[in-house]
Amino acid sequence: MALPSIDTAERRARVTARLLVRRAEPLAVADDLVALHATDAATVYLSLAARLTDPGVDAVERALYDEVSLVRLLAMRRTLFVVPVDLAPVVDTAAARTIAAKEREKLLAFLDEGGGWDAAWLAAAERRTLAALKRLGPSSGQELGAAVPALQERVTVAAGKPYEAVQTVASRVLRVLAAENRIRRDRPRGSWTSSAYRWVESAPWPDLPVDEARAELVRRWLASYGPGTEDDLKWWTGWPLGAVRKALAAVGAEHVGLPQGEPAGREGYVLPGDTAPTGSTEPRAALLPALDPTAMGWRERSWYTDAAHADLLFDRTGNIGPTVWWDGRVVGGWAQAADGSVVWRLLEDVGADALAAVGEEAARLTAFLGDARVTPRFRTPLERELSA
Repeated sequence: MALPSIDTAERRARVTARLLVRRAEPLAVADDLVALHATDAATVYLSLAARLTDPGVDAVERALYDEVSLVRLLAMRRTLFVVPVDLAPVVDTAAARTIAAKEREKLLAFLDEGGGWDAAWLAAAERRTLAALKRLGPSSGQELGAAVPALQERVTVAAGKPYEAVQTVASRVLRVLAAENRIRRDRPRGSWTSSAYRWVESAPWPDLPVDEARAELVRRWLASYGPGTEDDLKWWTGWPLGAVRKALAAVGAEHVGLPQGEPAGREGYVLPGDTAPTGSTEPRAALLPALDPTAMGWRERSWYTDAAHADLLFDRTGNIGPTVWWDGRVVGGWAQAADGSVVWRLLEDVGADALAAVGEEAARLTAFLGDARVTPRFRTPLERELSA
């Protein structure tokens, strides 16, 4: 029996309907997107602002630091994400714990090689760090280092090589404690664009059965990003292929045919019953930041962005820069100029309606940014050119 088929136009309609929809609250937007990329602090705010009916920094900060309805985790592909708090135990069990265990192994090797310090030394340093945080309240890494002498120990890395450097152990110890959610990132010392976070007390997430957690994460991904392929999910989660297939089976994912030119196998997956057409959707313009979760939702991107534009929109390792979207696909890029205004360029002819809509979004984003200046951590050729 022939598989139900979902064509490229339908996939783009789903992007518009599911991932570019506007919501009133940051938490609702985050639920739609499953997880927000947080390598750049600004990306979280810009991804949410593009999809909020009334974008504002205060609403995002409230969700992150007052209500703690959104939380940061080092998770899929060893990337820092922001996820809704109810999803955090799922992401922790499904992806973050494996990452945290590897981070601890690397830290112990780093300490042993750098100073001959062992697991007992690390455990003692961690106890003192947690005690200091309890005593001091929200603290920067520098403040904790001043309170805990062990964190000030210095290690020479890459000795004898051109890039030899001396590092204190503080950042690595704090990173592992955060990966295990024994501490968490709080308000930064600078503005909302800063990654100089303060640290506060936290507690590990509750244990969940691993298979159930993985199935739930895949269910959420398919609800937002489906149809997708095994290869998409393997890349997005960072799991072995066997774990992806087991999770797809657990949610009862249905096979669908994808158009010619899609990834190897030409076979995708959706949630049970999610094969009906989306229906007509109004074209929507959106200016999304570098590493936005929609642009980074699938490994295979040729169905929503022209391969001929890849050299302009991506860096050398495949990180996507700021993008202009119209009708469920990437049609250009944008950057922030020195005067703070948002400048953009379309890479194809999309008509007068698109031009007007993109202009309105650029003005909206310029107003949101105000006095803030944002430079992506992973810069792309088009972003560099436009910002200059």
